[in-house]
Amino acid sequence: MSVNSFIDTNIWVYAHFQHDDQKCAIALELIETLPTLVSSTQVLNEYYSVMLKKKIADRLIQDNIEVIISIAAIKTIQVTTIRFAHRLKVKYGFSYWDSLIVASALEADCRQLYSEDMQHGQVIEDRLTVINPFVNLR
Repeated sequence: MSVNSFIDTNIWVYAHFQHDDQKCAIALELIETLPTLVSSTQVLNEYYSVMLKKKIADRLIQDNIEVIISIAAIKTIQVTTIRFAHRLKVKYGFSYWDSLIVASALEADCRQLYSEDMQHGQVIEDRLTVINPFVNLR
């Protein structure tokens, strides 16, 4: 049985925006080698916003989002996800947006959360481990 791996926005951005060659290579390798990719509707929205701010053409952003949708299971944010995020925010002190990412990952039965934005190695709810794939680049 393969392990579900949640991919946060920044990983997708680095994979599609080759401003940082090292991070791009690492992000692409993750996406190509992890067996089961999961993201969320929140990630797709954040991705669109970030890429637009980087002056990437709208058509290219839309094409990239279609690629993400085709290779990752996309978790839809539900009211239950929002309520779960509130509980996680209080318990762990995450920002609301990070709590929503974590809640989505947990609801999708992910064991790994790949993100540059949270504490590398942190274990959440005894079942989700945050992995910063760029930790050795610092």
